[in-house]
Amino acid sequence: MQAANNTSLEVFNEWTLRVRTPAQTPTRLLLMLHGWTGDENSTWVFARNLPTEYLLLAPRGLHPAPQGGYSWRPFHEGTYGRPSLEDLRESAEALIRLIDAYAAKSQVDARQFDVMGFSQGAALSNVIACLHPERVRKAAILAGFMPSGMEEIVAQKPLAGKQVFVTHGTQDNLVPIDRARASMSLLEQAGAQVTYCEANVGHKVSADCLR
Repeated sequence: MQAANNTSLEVFNEWTLRVRTPAQTPTRLLLMLHGWTGDENSTWVFARNLPTEYLLLAPRGLHPAPQGGYSWRPFHEGTYGRPSLEDLRESAEALIRLIDAYAAKSQVDARQFDVMGFSQGAALSNVIACLHPERVRKAAILAGFMPSGMEEIVAQKPLAGKQVFVTHGTQDNLVPIDRARASMSLLEQAGAQVTYCEANVGHKVSADCLR
């Protein structure tokens, strides 16, 4: 099903995906991960200015959220906003398998891919990059955080030399700015070359940082 924003909705290997396939043969794959209670439609506001040669892949989270929409981890009472590495590991590994299968179907080289996530999806992006640094070329962490339980992995410097873009709002009431700054410090400890954009907004990406 083709949508107005030049994407299509697909069901592939039991995943629901929104996909933008370029007119020419794609040269790189970008995985776009929505936040808590989002879905496969949520991240396209960030995609308008991305290079046209990207194959853009936006999957729906694996777990229904009690409030509606979807999540990247099972619901646990009393842990809202505080997923751990182990909470997100299942989704991280499942997404690697999805990328390999979809890349094979689409004839795109995804031995290395880029990943972009918003909020909980940004936390999952951090997990994927740290668990599979050989697969991730670049990452964008939008209004996100580093999950708990990552300290031992971070100490091994898995992101040495990798470019990571981080943006956050100083008025964010869901993921406080202090948490974002601490997460950025962990990314730097992991060896990442971090580009950071901070703006006076809430739980969103400012127009300036989006540019």
